[in-house]
Amino acid sequence: MKESLASRVGRLVSASVNAAVDAVENLSPDMVLQQTVREIEGAIDDVRAEIGRVIAQKHLASKKLMEENARHADLSEKIELAVKEGRDDLAEAGIASQMDIEARIPVLENTVTESGHREQELNSYLNALQSKKRDMEAELRHYREQQRKAQTAAGTGAGQSGSVETKVEKATGAFDRVMERSTGVSSSQRVADMKSAAQVAELEDLSRKNRIKERLAAIKANQ
Repeated sequence: MKESLASRVGRLVSASVNAAVDAVENLSPDMVLQQTVREIEGAIDDVRAEIGRVIAQKHLASKKLMEENARHADLSEKIELAVKEGRDDLAEAGIASQMDIEARIPVLENTVTESGHREQELNSYLNALQSKKRDMEAELRHYREQQRKAQTAAGTGAGQSGSVETKVEKATGAFDRVMERSTGVSSSQRVADMKSAAQVAELEDLSRKNRIKERLAAIKANQ
């Protein structure tokens, strides 16, 4: 199973520099820190992309919700007019459309709410990753400064950079490992026989028609 975004962010933010260095043999701390920064940058890009998708989803759901509410209000006026004109058939059709809209509105409202919560969550991921990246970069600068001082003191400062850069390139991907988890196969569900399914569908249709007539009667009673 592919590592989830939340697990990935949690792993990166909680990662210990010393533990990361110890986990990868034959790599200097410089290489480990560089690769960790690269992985954090990749995670930041993925979180930003997900934020974009969530914002787009919220926008579309909000727009559709406004349209549905406006249509519901418009139908109310048309239903009242149909009742005044004695056109119960048209009033019933309008009520049926309203009931369909009312079934969709809670789903759209829930989508808008959940998208807002998801956007906040992703922004917290982004802030945490950016903070961790700054820490890693500071650690990398500190390590390099210590190495520079040590090399200067030992008189062996030259000739190291090229080999380090080569090793860094070879080390790319050292941290690109994801956890694979096996998932259980869900048991198959029993399917109702066709006759029972048809009877249930007929019962639901009868109930819906009854609710339409009840709402029409209520509208007439209020006029």
